[in-house]
Amino acid sequence: MKNFEADTINETQAIEHLKIFYPSIQNEISQLSAQNNFPGIIQSTVDYLKVLLKESKINIVNRNIKMMEWLYKNGTFNVKHIIENLFIRSFGSLKKHTDSQQWNILYQYMPVEFQQIYLNQTRLDEIMFKKN
Repeated sequence: MKNFEADTINETQAIEHLKIFYPSIQNEISQLSAQNNFPGIIQSTVDYLKVLLKESKINIVNRNIKMMEWLYKNGTFNVKHIIENLFIRSFGSLKKHTDSQQWNILYQYMPVEFQQIYLNQTRLDEIMFKKN
């Protein structure tokens, strides 16, 4: 029997995992899935994390980030690309929904690979848009 975790996860499989992991937004995920809108589903998870942050549910947000890390590590190129460009890029927006202590806790438990991608994205944005 094949080890399921060793298989590469495509968008369809990722959607099924997200439906189970995010029961609160399962209907929204299903609707976006019917439209074949994987980026929209990832954006929905980001929006849900913002709600959790407003409710100061840092531990739940950390658990959700770990789930996304699992999908990222096991995903196809397209799954990884969308997670990098929507989920990880959203960290700047998530940071705005936290105070400095909450952000430090969130960042501390963030996967190192996500931290590195986020920092690289931030540096590139600063160069491209000449932010000071």
